[in-house]
Amino acid sequence: MGARLRIFLTHQEEQDLWELRRCPDVHQRVKDRAEAVRLSHLGWYVESIAKHLDWHVSTVRNALNRWLDRGLEGLWESTGRGRKPRWTEEDMVYIETILREDPRSYTCDELAEKLEKERKVKLSGDQLRRILKKRGSFGSETALVTESVRTQSCVSVSRLT
Repeated sequence: MGARLRIFLTHQEEQDLWELRRCPDVHQRVKDRAEAVRLSHLGWYVESIAKHLDWHVSTVRNALNRWLDRGLEGLWESTGRGRKPRWTEEDMVYIETILREDPRSYTCDELAEKLEKERKVKLSGDQLRRILKKRGSFGSETALVTESVRTQSCVSVSRLT
């Protein structure tokens, strides 16, 4: 058992942490860190908080120390984490333009090769396919038309009932 680590909050800080728990567009990890800080303020031991949140004791201590060092900002992840993308938004707009305007059809490997040759961006065909799919710019026109017709017919049926 380590040294006692306890957080003391002002009324405003406690209120902010309480509201942060209810915010829908905040990542769950941030909400859990806020909960750990609140529980420490309420007098819970680090070990009890770890058991309650199903965390390791060192994870709780890290969250509490981040609060002590940086305050509310310490609940979020630092910027610059993870691998940076090799492509830019302009690269994907370029590929989408090719798909829209060129009469021939391309495989993802052919598009990746074209992207490397013309824009010096090296991506695999699979990676390019995942990026385009996530952006919603990939797929057959038939599927898009079918989906829009299905949506319109659902609206028409709902108006009748």
